[in-house]
Amino acid sequence: MSNWVRVAAVTDCDVGTLKAVMVENTPIVLANVDGDVFALQDECSHEEYPLSDGELEGEDLVCIYHGARFECATGRNKGLPAIRPVKSFTVEVRADEIYIDLS
Repeated sequence: MSNWVRVAAVTDCDVGTLKAVMVENTPIVLANVDGDVFALQDECSHEEYPLSDGELEGEDLVCIYHGARFECATGRNKGLPAIRPVKSFTVEVRADEIYIDLS
């Protein structure tokens, strides 16, 4: 069963930026890649640092602390030192509001 939660307005997450949000005690990072918004758990799988402190490089989120790289669309790890993916969440934009499915 879906558990859709409004997390931000589209205007809160400009193209090419990251935005940290807390959703029901879960830290989430929103990534706006060329107008498409993705949501990942805001914790690097290599060490427990916030990915929202990182940078977008194309379609990847790069952790600034050790250089781990994750695909924004899926959370798949793409670069060491991360050897595990991070959780990704399904995103929907409805009337300029960003919703994620927490289920």
